[in-house]
Amino acid sequence: MYGSRGVGAFAGGRASAAVLGAALLLAGCSSGGDDGKEGSAAAVVTQQPKEADPFWVNPDGVAAREVGELLGDGRKPEARQLRKIAEQPVAEWINPEKAEEQAREFTESADKVGRRAVLVLYNIPHRDCGQYSQGGAADGDAYRDFVDAVAEGIGDRPATVVLEPDAVLHLVDGCTPQEFHEERYDLLDGAVSTLKGLKNTKVYLDAGNAGWGNPDQIHEPLKRAGLDRADGFAVNVSNFYTTEDSIAYGKELSAKVGGKHFVVDTSRNGNGPYTEGDPDERWCNPPGRALGETPTTRTADPLVDAYLWIKRPGESDGECKGGPKAGEWWEDYALDLARASAG
Repeated sequence: MYGSRGVGAFAGGRASAAVLGAALLLAGCSSGGDDGKEGSAAAVVTQQPKEADPFWVNPDGVAAREVGELLGDGRKPEARQLRKIAEQPVAEWINPEKAEEQAREFTESADKVGRRAVLVLYNIPHRDCGQYSQGGAADGDAYRDFVDAVAEGIGDRPATVVLEPDAVLHLVDGCTPQEFHEERYDLLDGAVSTLKGLKNTKVYLDAGNAGWGNPDQIHEPLKRAGLDRADGFAVNVSNFYTTEDSIAYGKELSAKVGGKHFVVDTSRNGNGPYTEGDPDERWCNPPGRALGETPTTRTADPLVDAYLWIKRPGESDGECKGGPKAGEWWEDYALDLARASAG
């Protein structure tokens, strides 16, 4: 990514048969169980209390499958740590090759248990300016088809969509070439319109983080990208700025865009941002970080609609500091995040 954060590629394919088999060990109650029993049902992934956290916990998520594999291998202390991630709702990054299928699968599964799926669309053309998560749709028409497919998959079911991390930010910071600006604004504006045309979908347009720059630089671009019709904006996606700093940034920006509400990514901000090493890559797999506040709609400010885990804790930011490709699961990093967190 271009020096402000690495959002990571969307989550990849399904786990191997061995991992899926191990995941079958997950049954029973969500916490307080006895992981010491072979084949214990204690590591179950159940839904969090709806009144505080209406978001869907995926029982077949990456972390949940990893817990099952660890239990199968007899690594119970590690499994206990990773349950801190597996038990929480995390966003699903939609695979463009399976857009309609995944959007339908996730929202149907969430709806069946009375919860709301959190989805991330990360497929804008010329994505990430050639950095670790480069790629995206081949052109504007392909992107519109992608958004239409997601909308078809969601239908009338509840969903919260975080739209295109970095897409507006990179229009402002000089990363995305000028020749692509007009098209990008049009694509984002169209995506907001399409998604807000659905009955129960909330849309939050990514708006950077507390460390990249000043809200004066991005409020007008956000409006051009369709913010007025969206439910609000998202801050700190895939980054590490504290919740306090993220709320301060969000409130300053909100005042410039008509009092819009926002959500904060708290997935990895428990210890705040990394301040050592190469400043241009402090966002990429920084050591010593921790999980932040768990997802909830009970936040510290009425302008903050929710704390969300938008970045999936344990997935790499990119091939830096020994990490695998962006978006791939990295067990050691996940365990470090969990161990550094309370509980």
